[in-house]
Amino acid sequence: MAQTTNDIKNGSVLNLDGQLWTVIKFQHVKPGKGPAFVRTTIKNVLSGKIVDKTFNAGMKMEFETVDNRTLQYSYEDGDNYVFMDMTTYDQIYIPKTLVGDQSKYLLEGTDCIVSFHDGTPLSVELPASVVLTITHTEPGLQGNRSNAGTKPATVETGAEIQVPLFIGEGEKVKVDTRDGSYLGRENN
Repeated sequence: MAQTTNDIKNGSVLNLDGQLWTVIKFQHVKPGKGPAFVRTTIKNVLSGKIVDKTFNAGMKMEFETVDNRTLQYSYEDGDNYVFMDMTTYDQIYIPKTLVGDQSKYLLEGTDCIVSFHDGTPLSVELPASVVLTITHTEPGLQGNRSNAGTKPATVETGAEIQVPLFIGEGEKVKVDTRDGSYLGRENN
């Protein structure tokens, strides 16, 4: 069965000129005059580049199937990170380049969503936030309040983040994996 632009949904993966693109958002437009069309915002699966593209309604498209699996990060091995499929216990080697800057927040035992196409890993998505322990930070001064500013702190993965002045070494904090921002103290 041939698929057309009418079948586009958020999360669909399209093969355009041999490259895979994920649909971030789409809108079917039926103007009062002229033919209908589909306006999309798509993201290149490999490079992460985001573009807006418009297709004629009913145009034949090549859709690809992408398998999203939850894998647990195990350890680093040379130029790869090793993830384990917790259902089959298979170890899967994923190049460090696919993880990119997110690796600063990658802790052993973290569950990540890995997208595969024809058995080849395409992308690794960390949880929106992770809990990390502060390994080094300068001591805060007595009486500092949560809105008194921030200071640099190093977390157990080696990443440096900005935390409020009252946070000390050994405390667990929640960190946003997209931009490395402090989200709050984690209660034990």
